[in-house]
Amino acid sequence: MRAGYNPPLQVVGYVGTRSGDPERGPQISMNGDEARLRLLLDGELVYVYGPRRHELATLRVDDEIPRGGVVLRDVLGVTVTEIVRVVKVDTDRRPPRGHFA
Repeated sequence: MRAGYNPPLQVVGYVGTRSGDPERGPQISMNGDEARLRLLLDGELVYVYGPRRHELATLRVDDEIPRGGVVLRDVLGVTVTEIVRVVKVDTDRRPPRGHFA
């Protein structure tokens, strides 16, 4: 993760979809104030760092979600009440290379 101010967020809701659902895939919903703090826009691709793994998800801004909380859809490795961090995807920089690359 990049260095800088990125306060943790608590998962306050989780939506798991089924194969026949019209809207599927990893998504994170958060309050507009939290999104602005992280310089994120609605529809942007972000990394969600959970306690066991990290995953790419699409951001949806929803002002009905309380500040400090997020609602996740189809993001693996995270459950309700756990703490996550959300980081903007940096497409301008090259990803770090591994030790043996």
